Amino acid sequence: MTSAAQYRALNLLQLNKKLPRLVVGFFGLVRMQGFNEDFDVVIVGAGHAGCEAAMAAARMALKTALYTLNVDLIAQMSCNPAVGGIAKGHLVREVDALGGIMGEVTDAIGIQFRLLNTSRGPAVWSPRAQCDKQAYRLKMREVLESQPNLKIKQAEVADVITETSAFSHQPSGSPVDPYDGERKRAIGILLRDGRRVSARAVVITTGTFLNGLPLRRAAVSGGTFGRASGGAPG
Repeated sequence: MTSAAQYRALNLLQLNKKLPRLVVGFFGLVRMQGFNEDFDVVIVGAGHAGCEAAMAAARMALKTALYTLNVDLIAQMSCNPAVGGIAKGHLVREVDALGGIMGEVTDAIGIQFRLLNTSRGPAVWSPRAQCDKQAYRLKMREVLESQPNLKIKQAEVADVITETSAFSHQPSGSPVDPYDGERKRAIGILLRDGRRVSARAVVITTGTFLNGLPLRRAAVSGGTFGRASGGAPG
């Protein structure tokens, strides 16, 4: 093979190695058109569920964003700042077994630890921890901010951006799918200030913040007491 032919063959080999990256980069650029930022996973709401979802995604090396109305109130606990108990103790243990951080943060800042119902049978024994409300949210924020691949954003999410994608027809004889034909897929979120954020997955963990808070006979828009509501997306 001549030197010229060798040179062309070498260039072709290098192009073949770069082609997958070029294709991925091209489609990523196309996806970003019309969006201000791009993430693999976007979580809306920074309560208990949102914090766990954000950590799980970031630990999987996914570029993750956690959106909250107020970064100073991440993982804000209720008027009874308890973790565990008869109703929720099993859930906390399951979260902990799956690598969650609620139990770890509670261990770090708990002010009282008790085993409930010890006067009864073992079936209803339940560990419960009382937490310092302020210390809990400060510690949770510290843990989140130290996690690679995770960014915390303060903004109000106004809507979920979707696109319609074709959905394959069901095989003959299979149950009828109510979504057969077309199905919408989340591709990002729209912020109240007009910015658009692209995402390959959108996780909604807003809790009670999507609708009004009943107050006597009137429904007043809001989240937990004294905090704003995120409103119901589109």
